[in-house]
Amino acid sequence: MGKRLYVGNLPYRLSEAELEDVFAQVGTVVDVTIVVDRETGRSRGFGFVEMADEATAATALEQLNGTEVGGRTIKVAMANPRRTSRSQNSF
Repeated sequence: MGKRLYVGNLPYRLSEAELEDVFAQVGTVVDVTIVVDRETGRSRGFGFVEMADEATAATALEQLNGTEVGGRTIKVAMANPRRTSRSQNSF
């Protein structure tokens, strides 16, 4: 199973394919998602990259955290597990 990484401080014009290219230099990339604003469709400046395994994810974190991508210094960290949403009607 892959390991998800949080990637912050992304250039707003960076595409998912370009972000994948950056991480593919370190190892096998399983999935890339750049989070976009629901109303405008513009990037929110962060996203997630899933690497093939935990060792590759650790290497990517070590090698890419603090590097420059598109003129911005990116932040790479292990992603927190996804939260399960609770029903709005629960009190």
